[in-house]
Amino acid sequence: MSALYLINITLGVVFALCYFYQYIFLFIAYLEKPKKLPDAPAARLGILIAARNEERVVHSLLDSLKSQDYPRELYTVFVIADNCTDDTAKIARNLGATVYERQNELQIGKGYAIDFLIKRIWSDFGTDYFDAFVIFDADNTLEPDFLTEINKTFALGYDVVTSYRTASNYGENWRAAGQGMYFIRESRIMNLARMRLRATTFVTGTGFLFSKEICKRYGGWPFHSLTEDGEFSMHNAVCGVKCGYCNSAVFYDEQATDIRDSWYQRLRWCKGGLWIFKKYMPSLARGIFSRRFFSSFDMLMCLAPAYILTLLAIGVNIIAFVILALLGENPLAMLSALLPIAVGAYILILLFSIPLTVSEWKHLRATPQKKILYAFTFPLFLFTFIPAALVALFKKVKWRPVSHGKKL
Repeated sequence: MSALYLINITLGVVFALCYFYQYIFLFIAYLEKPKKLPDAPAARLGILIAARNEERVVHSLLDSLKSQDYPRELYTVFVIADNCTDDTAKIARNLGATVYERQNELQIGKGYAIDFLIKRIWSDFGTDYFDAFVIFDADNTLEPDFLTEINKTFALGYDVVTSYRTASNYGENWRAAGQGMYFIRESRIMNLARMRLRATTFVTGTGFLFSKEICKRYGGWPFHSLTEDGEFSMHNAVCGVKCGYCNSAVFYDEQATDIRDSWYQRLRWCKGGLWIFKKYMPSLARGIFSRRFFSSFDMLMCLAPAYILTLLAIGVNIIAFVILALLGENPLAMLSALLPIAVGAYILILLFSIPLTVSEWKHLRATPQKKILYAFTFPLFLFTFIPAALVALFKKVKWRPVSHGKKL
C-alpha cells in the first residue's frame, strides 16, 4: 500500500512541477488591471462563420455582428453553410451575410469548411482585399465593441489575436459552467499573462483574428485535425508567429449541457490532443533550446502533462491495483491511498476557480448562488477529462457537430 501511495505522490509532484509556472501566471494576470488600448485605424475584416445546421442560433450571431460599433463598410460577414440540411443558408442570406454552400461528406469538420471558405473569398475578392479574418462559431454572440477592441490589438503588430471567451449559458448546469470556466481561465489568466510576458497565446477554437499574411503563409487554413484550434496554436508556436490577446474583446458562446454532447467534446479534445502531441512534440522540445524557449515550453506543457502524464498515471495505477489485488490487498484500502492526491488536486484547481469567480463575476451569466457553487464543481469537471483521456487512447473518434440552441 505504501508503494501505491509513493507512486501517486511522485506523479503528483511531477504534475505540480509542470504546472507550477501557471500559478505564477495567476499573479502576473492580477498584478495590474488590463490597460485600455489606444484607438487604431480600422482594418478591413472578413468575418468567417462555419455553420452546420445552425438555423436555431445563427441569427443571434449575425444580429450581434450588425450591432458592432465598427465601421460597417470595413467588415464583411461570410457564412459557409457546411453540409447543411436545414435553413441555415437561407436565414444567413436574409440577414445580410454572404453565404457559400458546401457539400462534402468525405472531408468533414470545421477546418475543411474554413479552408473552403477562404479559398472562395480569395477567388471572389482577391488575396489582399481583407487585412485580416476573424473566425466565429454560429452559436457565438459578441459585445458591441468586439471588433473595435480586437482591431486595437491587431494594430499593435500581432499576426494572431485571440479574445475573452465566456459561456452564454453558464448558469444552465455544472457541465456548461465547467467548460465556461475553463475558457475564462484560458483567457483572463493564461493568455493575459502570456501577452504580458510576450509569449505565444493559445487559440481556443473561436473568436480570434489572423492576418492576411498568416493566411497566405499557411496557404489558407490547412488545420483539419479533431482540434484544429490547438493545431493552429502549436503551429504558430513552432513558426514563431507573434500572437496576442485582447482582454476587452468579449464574446459568449453556448457550452454543451447534454451529457452525451459534453462527453463527446472532451473525448474529441483528448483524441485531438494526442495527435497534436505526436506531431508537434519534437519541434516544441527543440524550441525550448532556442530564442522561443518559453513559448515552446508553455505550449508543450499544455499537451504533455494533460495527456501523457495523465495516461501514465492511469496505467501505473491500474497495474498497481491488479498486482496488489492479486497479493490480497483490500480494494477499499487501495482506493483510500488515492484520496490525499485527489484532495490536493481539487484544492490546487480551486486556486484558479475561486479568484476567477470573484474577478469575472459580471461575465458569469448565472445566479449568485450558482456562481459560487460552480466555482467548487469546476475541479470535478476537470477530473472528468481523466476517463476521456483513457478512452481516447483506444477509441477511434470522428468529428461530428454538437447541437446548439436546444433551450434558446
